Amino acid sequence: MTACACSPTTLPTIRCDLCRSNLQTSCPHGGFFSEAQAEAIRVPLADGTLVKLPIGADDALLPALLTLADVYGTGHHAAVRAGVKPGDTVTVIGDGAVGLLAVLSAKRLGAEQIILMGRHRDRTDLGREFGATDIVAERGAEGIERIRELTGGRGTDSALEAVGHLDAYETALATVRPGGVISRVGVPQYEQGPIGFGAMFGGNLTLTGGPAPVRAYIEELLPDILDGTVQPGRVFDRTTDLAGVPDGYRAMNDRKALKVLITP
Repeated sequence: MTACACSPTTLPTIRCDLCRSNLQTSCPHGGFFSEAQAEAIRVPLADGTLVKLPIGADDALLPALLTLADVYGTGHHAAVRAGVKPGDTVTVIGDGAVGLLAVLSAKRLGAEQIILMGRHRDRTDLGREFGATDIVAERGAEGIERIRELTGGRGTDSALEAVGHLDAYETALATVRPGGVISRVGVPQYEQGPIGFGAMFGGNLTLTGGPAPVRAYIEELLPDILDGTVQPGRVFDRTTDLAGVPDGYRAMNDRKALKVLITP
């Protein structure tokens, strides 16, 4: 988790241009902390980090609200950095919680065709409910060819990469149209990728993305959760207490759970 000293709720007091640009994850006055899975935590720089909700305790809304601090904000960041707009075609690579909520975010921003690359039926079914128009289960060259077929050989306006592996990045390069945008929010698990003439330069492609400043998006995304327009909390398919956290991580790693909700 990230903490920022520049309060986004009081614009005149924001101290740096990065926070004014809604890049709180790059704030030179902030930092990271990792003690969030505990019964109680001390939140550093809380004035610029915590958000007071306009509702009381509501267990039914809790899963959806939790996604604002993580996977929904990250999926939304992928779509925003890609400049998704009404009528766009979008490839979403990855059927994890972030990828599924990137689908929801692209739909919310008006994308007309959303191709979700994933091979887990329960996840891709949820992706369809979130707005995916097409599902591509194939990987590698077969998956790339399938996306080309679905787009008449053109490729999509943007590719939202929510995996972080080199093969996912290479798939994004191969499926986005000339002049398109690759937006990465999957933490890269590689040192470098193909960025030469044939991969990016020749196609006039844009590469963007990075750590999601989810705090910047909460005020925008919160109303749709409160009125039931979107239900991002549906990505939680398992619940555990603190003692079960290690098993929860193993379940996600083994693809036996999509996202695990920790309760007291």
